[in-house]
Amino acid sequence: MITKESVLQALSQVQEPDLGKDLVTLNMVKDIEIDGQKVSFTVVLTTPACPLKDLIRSACENAVKILVDKSAEVTVNFTANVNSNRKDNKAMLPNVKNIIAVGSGKGGVGKSTVSVNLALALARGGAKVGLMDADIYGPSVPIMLGIRGERPMMKEVNGKGMIVPIDVMGIKAISIGLLIDDRQAVVWRGPMASSALKQFVTDVLWEDLDYLIIDLPPGTGDIHLTMVQTIPVTGAVIVTTPQEVALADAKKALMMFDGPQIKVPILGIVENMAYFTPEELPNNKYYIFGTGGGKRLADQFEVPYLGEIPLTMSIREGGDDGKPALLHGDALSIQAIDQIAQQVARNISMRNANLEPTKIVEVAH
Repeated sequence: MITKESVLQALSQVQEPDLGKDLVTLNMVKDIEIDGQKVSFTVVLTTPACPLKDLIRSACENAVKILVDKSAEVTVNFTANVNSNRKDNKAMLPNVKNIIAVGSGKGGVGKSTVSVNLALALARGGAKVGLMDADIYGPSVPIMLGIRGERPMMKEVNGKGMIVPIDVMGIKAISIGLLIDDRQAVVWRGPMASSALKQFVTDVLWEDLDYLIIDLPPGTGDIHLTMVQTIPVTGAVIVTTPQEVALADAKKALMMFDGPQIKVPILGIVENMAYFTPEELPNNKYYIFGTGGGKRLADQFEVPYLGEIPLTMSIREGGDDGKPALLHGDALSIQAIDQIAQQVARNISMRNANLEPTKIVEVAH
């Protein structure tokens, strides 16, 4: 006779592939129901974008059939509770579980394109996602999301006026480009730009979020230091293109985050514009900017390589027209972005399970 105890005992033999412990020890098994030979239960994943869902399902089914009853009819349901290891500084962004910084070192490598599409991919997987455009001098998120010209609403919370981020395409977004006339240049000294970033943290109503993605400006300057000194960043994603001039600057961004003063974990490297594929020749790849640079950089610094995104017309047109490639692009681009988003979510889960919480950085002057 099948019992809940026997099912739990069987599932205690199923390892979560990334976290290295069994599902029962990790408290990932819920709602076991037994009706004769029918067994159903829910596995609580650490991210809705888990790429190992099918592997876990198969392992659970096999465990119950082999260790409990070979004639059992097993139904494995899935839900997700994005993990976080934030333990301090809950006063800053208290409802945000994970903060992801997206940097590049060099401008023009597609950092904002990656940020926007990464946010949308995580949201499409079922996560609650926010996107903060911290590129104060060159905000491009409003254009890429098709919200240029819109203005965020204000809401009073506990006697304080708060900016409500724009709800667009299933994510919450804020940008300096939504608060100023986009026909004017932002001519600010570093302290003013840093102050604007702090306002995006303290004066924007970021409600419950699994992931907040921060699209950083190029370089390694004031805004980057302000960010790590203001909020505990879960990890950083570095964007590069294959050519050496981009890799040299991406290396500086990586070394800034991973340096002894800041020490923000590197979630991985994305190689954008990795190759060109014409629409009429979908099986052809032309490596215009060289090949394998992002992978070599990841290997050199022993950090994860998240994958490559092709240079396609749909990505370029989508960014210009406010129709991001993840939602409107070709199958090749969508698949590449989805795989990168799954890997980012997976690396965050492993980072939260295995590393100490990232704290606000105290940088000596």
